[in-house]
Amino acid sequence: MAGLSLRKVASALDTGAASLYVYVANLDELHALVLDRVLGEVVTPPEHDGDWRYRLKATLRSYSEALFRRPGLAQVALSTIPSGPNTLELTESLLDLLEQGGVEAGRAAWAVDLLLLHTSAFAAERDNRRGDDEVATLHRAQEALGSVSAEEHPHIHALGPELFSGHQSRYDWGLDVLINGVLNTPRP
Repeated sequence: MAGLSLRKVASALDTGAASLYVYVANLDELHALVLDRVLGEVVTPPEHDGDWRYRLKATLRSYSEALFRRPGLAQVALSTIPSGPNTLELTESLLDLLEQGGVEAGRAAWAVDLLLLHTSAFAAERDNRRGDDEVATLHRAQEALGSVSAEEHPHIHALGPELFSGHQSRYDWGLDVLINGVLNTPRP
């Protein structure tokens, strides 16, 4: 997605950029269309594959993987609001799963945004590290935090390694925190 422009798309299609404006208003709209197309790959497990919470988390993991398979798309998901048919299907599936969990409709509406935002951010973080030596990157960060003064930053000093532990587990834990919060926090 990096460097994508209407001019480049037009060139690849052997036409002029002005011709594309018949189909898309601007680059943001093109991003939304690309994102929506990829969202067609998101899979929601069937009802016999587990309870609503399991299927909700599996759907969100599928969303994360769909974003991650295409470098740069997770960043687009953080800044674009698609509204195409695949976005509608994903939103409907998430709302249905939340309803099955007993989440009140207004809370479910806001929960979809939070859950997709958390998942998009997780995919973007993974994408940003793509190609980096993730172990070396984490090691440098751990060394920097490990060298802080216990007197000046006692919590960071004590928890330094824990601040970078369990990447995938942290994502799953974050989903549980959000889902539990949605179940127990009324909307204002």
